[in-house]
Amino acid sequence: MDIEDLNEKLANSKENLNCLKGMEIIAEALVYKIYDLYGRNLVLSMLYQVGAGPGEVIAERLKKKYNKEDFEILEALEKLILELKEYYAIQIRSIETEENRIRIEIENYCFLRDTTKHRERLKPGKTFCRVNKGYFETAFKKLIGDKIKKIEINFIKDDVENDVCIEELIFYLAD
Repeated sequence: MDIEDLNEKLANSKENLNCLKGMEIIAEALVYKIYDLYGRNLVLSMLYQVGAGPGEVIAERLKKKYNKEDFEILEALEKLILELKEYYAIQIRSIETEENRIRIEIENYCFLRDTTKHRERLKPGKTFCRVNKGYFETAFKKLIGDKIKKIEINFIKDDVENDVCIEELIFYLAD
């Protein structure tokens, strides 16, 4: 068989490629190979740190863009989400303010959702979501600064009907 005949048989247009499907397979394999080799704690920590790095970058970019070091909580949320419209579609469901904390419940459709929807072990709220947790917790800490002791982002449930995750952002206020 000559090369031309072989190439004709192998010919495939780039338009036929399913890159998203390929990324699903690689993401699941990466997460669960590390899980299998090193355990749950290491993979959770690693994925959190994968998100934390870009979280620092976006926070610095917003500080420069707005020429400001510290933002108020809702201001930080607004600026961050507006900056990330290519990757996140977020709607606020409720805001609860207490003496020492603010809890914001959101609907979140993120860039990981399509990448994970066909992989059983990468379902919303599972291990791979630690990337977003690290990203947002780090970005908020950097943007809000001393006004908060800490922030937690927690998965509540997968709203399959509306194709979003329901999550809570809890800001623990500094004294």
